[in-house]
Amino acid sequence: MAQRTGGPGGPRGDRRRGGPRPSAGRRDEQGLRQELRGMHGASYGRYKALSGRWSFPEFTLEVQRVQPDPYAPASRCEVRVDPDVAGFPAALWSTPVRARALAGFLLRAAHRRLRDSRLRVDAGRQQVLDRSACQIVDGTVVLRLGIDLPGRGRTIDGRQAERALCDELPEVVSEALRHATADRDRLREFVESVEDTDALRRMLPGLGLVAFVADGAMLPRRSGVDDRPLADGVPFCSPESMRVEVELPNRGRVTGMGVPEGITLIVGGGFHGKSTLLRALEYGIYDHVPGDGRELVVCRDDTVKVRAEDGRRVHRVDVSPFVSHLPTGSDTADFSTDNASGSTSQAAAIVEAVEAGAKVLLVDEDTAATNLMIRDARMQALVAKEAEPLTPFVDLIRPLHTQRGVSTVLVMGGSGDYMDVADQVLMMDSYRARDVTAQARELAANPTGRNTEADGFPPIRHRVVDPRSISTDRPKVRARGVDALTLGESTVELRAVEQLVDPSQVTGIGLALVTCVRRGLVDGSRTVAEVLDEFAAEVDKRGVAAVDDRYVGDFAVPRRFELAAALNRLRVLKVSGFRA
Repeated sequence: MAQRTGGPGGPRGDRRRGGPRPSAGRRDEQGLRQELRGMHGASYGRYKALSGRWSFPEFTLEVQRVQPDPYAPASRCEVRVDPDVAGFPAALWSTPVRARALAGFLLRAAHRRLRDSRLRVDAGRQQVLDRSACQIVDGTVVLRLGIDLPGRGRTIDGRQAERALCDELPEVVSEALRHATADRDRLREFVESVEDTDALRRMLPGLGLVAFVADGAMLPRRSGVDDRPLADGVPFCSPESMRVEVELPNRGRVTGMGVPEGITLIVGGGFHGKSTLLRALEYGIYDHVPGDGRELVVCRDDTVKVRAEDGRRVHRVDVSPFVSHLPTGSDTADFSTDNASGSTSQAAAIVEAVEAGAKVLLVDEDTAATNLMIRDARMQALVAKEAEPLTPFVDLIRPLHTQRGVSTVLVMGGSGDYMDVADQVLMMDSYRARDVTAQARELAANPTGRNTEADGFPPIRHRVVDPRSISTDRPKVRARGVDALTLGESTVELRAVEQLVDPSQVTGIGLALVTCVRRGLVDGSRTVAEVLDEFAAEVDKRGVAAVDDRYVGDFAVPRRFELAAALNRLRVLKVSGFRA
């Protein structure tokens, strides 16, 4: 069975495959050189003659889309290197995880070779994602590239185009996409590291853990805009009471901190590493490149970071566990607003995450709504519950776990009331972790006079989406970094979806939303969770083609939770009803 990573991609219309038919004549390397020399100085539109396949000694080049002018989005090409030329042993791509890792390594190798070229590939940074830019299919390497076809004004610069396509591209294939010329030690390390990370993540549920942080991991980053490890940071060391030993396929025995299911509280002074640890856990849903420092910092796949998000749209979400008896009389079991407050947006984010299948929530007090997180004893004495619509998270976090099976890892430096409900309390002190659970329980034994305001978390009401919410009439899909998605005439704000790490994921989300409607997954009867289940099953079966099998641009396969987050933030979303 084919093992795939990556997949086809690009905008609609003339950006689909199957543009102008190839020109007559030789369709090999020499023919391409002659074609480019012959069109030098001609009108830019003659570049369309390049469309189609060209045979090179070591690969096949397909020009899939040609830009109409020098200022249009880059042209798109696909390179296929047959197994007998690529030569990568089957052991390096025999499983989907290994195939994705091999593709990630090759993308980065190609990117290094193309640093000063007009050709470019979507290689990514620290995370090893399932990208359309490269896939391995039964040993065949499929690489997809963009190229700004060179011109002088609106005339063709055939010499520069020949250099890029006939000199630089064959060199990249020969040096970066063949086992014979690969750095085999680095390649093996890359594949085995990704395989170990994936294996460790899969172990967590069986170990009763939601996360694992390896001893020696480097959590601090160089800066807010540089995700590489801090050169002189403090390596992580697990508290002895939380140390777990695991056996990995390639590294063998590894020790580190196991974060158990339940409620884990991370405390400590400001600037001592609380949020740094939580941020590492946020990205523990991804595999990282060797040398990142977080290769063995992992969270379960069903982990979601939630936060407050003033101003977001909320449409027909049951926020009644958190919000009730509003002065306006609005039904909070079927709540909608075009301008949510911090508290209602965070309440909606929690419910939406659980609706999508999250079993682990990550919360940082720095980005949370204070009035949703806590109501202390003095405030309870001053403002009666009958006059307060909000039920604080501190009273729902325990039933959320015991009744709904959802664990929480929470950074809290300002309220000791969470000690009453925590199973584990971890203190960060100068980036060093200490288990202070015993001390916290001693403190919690002294009552504060605070009353619990909830004793249960009701079942989630699952929503059914109206498929007419999402246009399938060739909508424009464009990522604006990781902050926003343009989908047709709509803009989806994603700044608060903090586990997004790459614009290609945002493009993948837009494509996936359209695909889910076009293929009938969103049919007006399935719930959001059922749609996500169906989409995940398609991805498992078809790889990146499940996202979009005709798009020729760059995208990465999105997680179900970021897909759901985008759907929930779509301002034209319509929910037709609820199902149990």
